[in-house]
Amino acid sequence: MHIYDQTRNGALALHAKARLWATGSAWRSALFEFVMFGIKQAWACLYGGTMLALLILTMLFWPKEGALLSRFDFLFLAAIALQVLLVALKLERLEEVKVIAIFHVVGTVMEIFKTHMGSWTYPGDAFFKIGGVPLFTGFMYACVGSYIARITRLMDLRYSHYPPIWTTWVLAIGAYVNFFTHHFGPDIRVGLYLLSILIFVRTRVYFTPDQKARWMPMLIGFLLVSLFIWFAENIGTFTNTWIYPHQKGGWHLVPLAKMGAWYLLMLLSFVLVTHVHPPKPPSPITKTPDS
Repeated sequence: MHIYDQTRNGALALHAKARLWATGSAWRSALFEFVMFGIKQAWACLYGGTMLALLILTMLFWPKEGALLSRFDFLFLAAIALQVLLVALKLERLEEVKVIAIFHVVGTVMEIFKTHMGSWTYPGDAFFKIGGVPLFTGFMYACVGSYIARITRLMDLRYSHYPPIWTTWVLAIGAYVNFFTHHFGPDIRVGLYLLSILIFVRTRVYFTPDQKARWMPMLIGFLLVSLFIWFAENIGTFTNTWIYPHQKGGWHLVPLAKMGAWYLLMLLSFVLVTHVHPPKPPSPITKTPDS
């Protein structure tokens, strides 16, 4: 039997035993569901979590001098290998990877522009680069798309009062364009925040940690994802992978205001993923009694 199948069967057996332990007790059932929520979230973050671990490990152990391969080039090759492995193990679907690759491209284009404008810099050399931007950076954007695609399947995400698809595309494209145009004209991000509230204010996202569906306001979900991306960005700057102008004299937290930028980019990634995972309404079984 393939080692992946053995691992999967072992995990399923452990899950069945744990669920049996949780049966018949309210607190054990709640604890089991909470743990399952955390496990599924962590599993959905497999790509992003691995990349962050590589940022930390290469900061600690990559040779400062004499290495045959630069740190940034290693990260680029490792990101490719990880993506191939996820597809080979059927942890990501090919159609998902195609959409994630689009986000990779639009992220790289933005990186080239933003570094040219001095928004942030990469303190290291690389062979695999375009316009001075190491190519591994696009995979950091792909981490966001990977998470959204995987969590959609793992928790069977469904939505009530989902807005018309065209409105979400208007929001996503407007957010992306504003990252460029605000350097030369008015910054409309506040208007984009308000537009996102307007079109998603009634939307609920239903998620299933184990057997019973739960829900939260969609906007809360967006904010939570953006917050964790901000945490990840602080890891990126702490490991000296990229730095903002205010960090050149020493590391400082990335301003919380940057979370707003990630909120807009996360929306772009989410809308791209809906191309392969069209938003589904909650089924009668999915809906909870208070829906």
